[in-house]
Amino acid sequence: MSTSETCSQFLYDTAQRLLPLYADGKEDVPESILSDDPDPQEVVQALQMLVDLLLPGRMKPSVIGSDEFSVFLLRRLSHAWRYLRPQIEKSIAFRWYGRAALTEGVSPQEMDLHEESHRLLRQFFQRFPEIRELVIDDIRAAYDGDPAALTFAEVQLAYPGLLAVAAHRLAHELYLLDLPVVPRIMSEWTHSQTGVDLHPGARVGKSFFIDHATGVVIGETTVIGDRVKIYQGVTLGAKSFPLDENGNPIKHIKRHPTVENDVVIYANSTILGGDTVIGCGSTIGANVFLNESVPKNSVVYAMHPELRIRQQKNGKGCSDTE
Repeated sequence: MSTSETCSQFLYDTAQRLLPLYADGKEDVPESILSDDPDPQEVVQALQMLVDLLLPGRMKPSVIGSDEFSVFLLRRLSHAWRYLRPQIEKSIAFRWYGRAALTEGVSPQEMDLHEESHRLLRQFFQRFPEIRELVIDDIRAAYDGDPAALTFAEVQLAYPGLLAVAAHRLAHELYLLDLPVVPRIMSEWTHSQTGVDLHPGARVGKSFFIDHATGVVIGETTVIGDRVKIYQGVTLGAKSFPLDENGNPIKHIKRHPTVENDVVIYANSTILGGDTVIGCGSTIGANVFLNESVPKNSVVYAMHPELRIRQQKNGKGCSDTE
């Protein structure tokens, strides 16, 4: 047997060994073949179109005259609809495996998935003026909250925290419509672009600013009030998960903190727990670990370990005259 024949036989044998590890049914199991499920690339294309709607020029720079701007908006909307509508239709069936908040008592066979996808998109698109207003406030919050921001254009075109918040506001609306899968694809693309892991279920108020962005983690049931500012490395997370009688984590319960209005959380702080409330007007210092509530107008800081500095007797590279 030639080398090429040996290689072909080896590849065939490998494929046959792999075959039992894949399931071609419609069940939501780890072995599933995701061939007819939502296409992440199409979802991301739609998200980019919609981010460009909220932050014109951020995703697809182009010269837009004022007399053509209405055409620009219409094109972005129509392209986003075209990319997103089929992916939403494919995602709806996952309601029966996930939260099922709007589908209890209804089987997939009883629902017109095509019509449902149109209904969801209409509701989603109707929210765009309100989302745009929120993003404008987010731009102001970033500009006012960062002395390094010299222009609003700099904030809109360059700040990763603003991109993360704008994309989140879109994904969150789809999450509220009980749409599985698609919002999470959006949030994970944003995570890869900005370093911000912001779950689409998190509720975020007005004028939200994430400064520097990298390493921020905000969990699904987090509630954030108005005019909140957080820095890099902040985690708003859950404590250990309660388990059901079968040993599985209990889902759909409040697991993440509530941050009230006008709170500042400095770098690398960790705040955990669904019962934890950070009172309005509070400041959480850097490197704080917190799993209990604090009253309004609190200042929370960590005591630093003792710092010691000693000079080396036989140091290298510096003479006494330097």
